[in-house]
Amino acid sequence: MVATAGDGSVPVATQAKYDRTTELKAFDATKTGVKGLVDAGVAAIPRIFHLQPTPDNFDPISDGESETHFSFPVIDLGGINENPVRRKEVVGEVREASATWGFFQVTNHGVAPSVMEEMMEGVRRFHDQDGEVRSQWYTRDLAKPFVYNTNFDLFTAPAANWRDTFHCVMAPKPPNPEDLPSPCRDILMEYSKEVMKLGSYLFELMSEALGLNPNHLKDIGCAEGLAILCHYYPACPQPELTLGATKHSDDDFLTVLLQDRIGGLQVLHQNHWIDVPPNPGALVVNIGDLLQLLSNDKFKSVEHRVVANHAGPRVSVASFFGSGVAAVSRPFGPIKELLSEDNPPKYRETTPQEYSAYFLVKGLDGISALSHFKL
Repeated sequence: MVATAGDGSVPVATQAKYDRTTELKAFDATKTGVKGLVDAGVAAIPRIFHLQPTPDNFDPISDGESETHFSFPVIDLGGINENPVRRKEVVGEVREASATWGFFQVTNHGVAPSVMEEMMEGVRRFHDQDGEVRSQWYTRDLAKPFVYNTNFDLFTAPAANWRDTFHCVMAPKPPNPEDLPSPCRDILMEYSKEVMKLGSYLFELMSEALGLNPNHLKDIGCAEGLAILCHYYPACPQPELTLGATKHSDDDFLTVLLQDRIGGLQVLHQNHWIDVPPNPGALVVNIGDLLQLLSNDKFKSVEHRVVANHAGPRVSVASFFGSGVAAVSRPFGPIKELLSEDNPPKYRETTPQEYSAYFLVKGLDGISALSHFKL
């Protein structure tokens, strides 16, 4: 257990000689994550979660101001295979949103609401288990088929995030169902199949938006790998002192996010943090670093974060296409068809594994991993 007082604060006697590494190791050793702290009744968050003041913190826009100044893109995918005119319009909307926001929501996407709700319930069921049961799955060995822990960068990040996560690689080689916890086993298998279909569809639209053959991004392997990360953000007694997820961009080609109604996801747009409004039935799509690299900056992988909240738990399910061990090993670089004398390549070639390995070592430090691969 983290060495805290009954209210979760660091005892006065130890504040003067605060040993962060020892505190982190003690917290990790509980194997019950942030949920374990909440279950223990902490009233003040431990010091390892306290945000460090940084000069690039932007003030968030309030909901009212956000609605006035910015309109978060929502794209209706309904019927576009039957209506060529509408499909052309949607491709244009995808192109605009990917180039300016790097984020958009999709409706009429083909994933049944019942499947999405059951996926979130599966996440809740896993975390609602007793700490002793959850702790049996706790590991930092990323080679395991099911990885449950808190903060993948716990020992390298400037501050820990108020978040627990479990993840598993679902494609190209799905795990044996027996290797997944029973509370979420069946729905993980079902949801991953549905989101793979949607991902294939989205990569077609992305290819067309780049002026390429509809199958271009799929043919080079962008849709082959899928890792599903299920985030659990417990209610936070002091949300002003920490974050659910530090500012970052994603280390994949494309991310499809399922989020509940609590909210908290914010996108950095024109130097403002903009709330991504919960939209029942919709899914959030965002460009990953590797697709920005492939498009030679035509599409943008935009930084985002999750704020902590008195309300909770918040649940989200992020489906990462082509990150880390889930992806093919071939190198990727800026797509040649998009290059010219006036638009030379801006990045060197890399593999998804190399990119993900660098991302994991770097952690969520608020600095884009893409800059490491610039020419």
